[in-house]
Amino acid sequence: MQVEDRESARHGGEAAPTAHRQHHNVTFTLLAVAAVAYALLQSLVAPALLTIQHDLHTTTTGAAWILTAYLLSASVITPIAGRLGDMFGKKRVMVIVLLVLAAGTALAGLATTIGVMIVARVIQGAGGAVFPLSFSIIRDEFPRERVPHGVALISAILGIGGGLGIVLAGPIVQNLSYHWLFWLPLIAVLVATAGIVAYVPESPVRTPGRVDPLGAVLLAGWLVALLVPISEGPTWGWLSARTLGLFAMAAVLFPVWIWAESRSAAPLVDMRMMRLRPVWTTNLAALVIGFGMFASFVLVPQFVELPTSTGFGFGASVTEAGLFMVPATIGMLFVGPVSGRLSATVGSKVPLVLGAGISCLAFVLLAVAHDSSWEIYLAMLVMGVGIGFAFGSMANLIIESVPAQQTGVATGMNTIVRSIGGAIGSQVSAVIVTATVAANGLPTEGGFTLAFMVAAAALAVGVVVALRVPAPAAGPVDEGVAEAA
Repeated sequence: MQVEDRESARHGGEAAPTAHRQHHNVTFTLLAVAAVAYALLQSLVAPALLTIQHDLHTTTTGAAWILTAYLLSASVITPIAGRLGDMFGKKRVMVIVLLVLAAGTALAGLATTIGVMIVARVIQGAGGAVFPLSFSIIRDEFPRERVPHGVALISAILGIGGGLGIVLAGPIVQNLSYHWLFWLPLIAVLVATAGIVAYVPESPVRTPGRVDPLGAVLLAGWLVALLVPISEGPTWGWLSARTLGLFAMAAVLFPVWIWAESRSAAPLVDMRMMRLRPVWTTNLAALVIGFGMFASFVLVPQFVELPTSTGFGFGASVTEAGLFMVPATIGMLFVGPVSGRLSATVGSKVPLVLGAGISCLAFVLLAVAHDSSWEIYLAMLVMGVGIGFAFGSMANLIIESVPAQQTGVATGMNTIVRSIGGAIGSQVSAVIVTATVAANGLPTEGGFTLAFMVAAAALAVGVVVALRVPAPAAGPVDEGVAEAA
């Protein structure tokens, strides 16, 4: 394709012969399969934690590490793999990441002890790099006018796959076993890997350099020190020595990491790029929007699963609770392409503002109207529309603001910031609900209403931040433009 040839020449790379480059629809389909598989592995496990806990004869704390280990691993590996893709080739690193993801998924399917399961989940976390690598491949391979559309759809898949995982977990566990929560996504991972090897061309856009080991260690250090106490705070106690000590360590390591990266000749994350106003404002929006959005995946299933004797719960099973999430998945599925078209026509700032505002409205609806099932379904549909707009626009805003050589690491950092916001939002929601437990040991309606309003407030802040994001010129920027910025 001539577009790729011109783009690679503009960035100083050597383009493969036009005749050997595959059609972008084939590339997108294979990337989408890989993204769905990772998103499913992220969410399928959550509704089945109790079952896995019993089958592996572990404690509640041990079972919680099944989620924590995955989050930590993905947070550390995602920006590093994105940087490696920028340096050594996106396809090559994508294939390696998928093979590692497949190995971890197979090990999880075979696990019979909690130790093996946690190790498997750490290995699976490498799959988090699927998204920034996919964005980079789309930017390098697609015609310029199709880049926003492709990026928005891949971004929406993270939410779509997350919603599908919650829906499918119950039927899979009830009719098969929890092992199939891993075997089924493994099939998709293997299919995607084989297809990418056979049909996706290697990108000619490369960034010469090396991986900064000090930067990688410091990045891993402050992420672990921040995310572990966020995940384990309810168990350890928010004022315990371990929790406060790790938060203090994160507060020390984060500025040290920034200082080291700013002075490195070959930084893992270029701080000049992170200081660009479109980049840091989009990352801040990702933090507060992630806070609000991920709270819905914790609050709504827990709300509808409470017994009807509480006066507000629906007495739903795990499978029935998953069905309440279907409208959100449908909303994301249909709005993802719309977000991409808006990004291509009026810029990515518009869908970001729309996404934050519509998601805020969804939580307001949940706070004031949750007596009937149709009200929950309506709110979740609105939530899905908001997530569909916001997820695609954030990745596109980053891509529009950085040169092609930094696409992987820049979108990887945006993904991590969104995950941090989601982890904080999930725990804050859980703390609010837990703090309002009634005499019967069950959460109160007021606790859920307060949690819904806090999430709405976070998304309202997200609207304000999104309005502060400068609107970049249409299409990805040239390296010279970024340097001038």
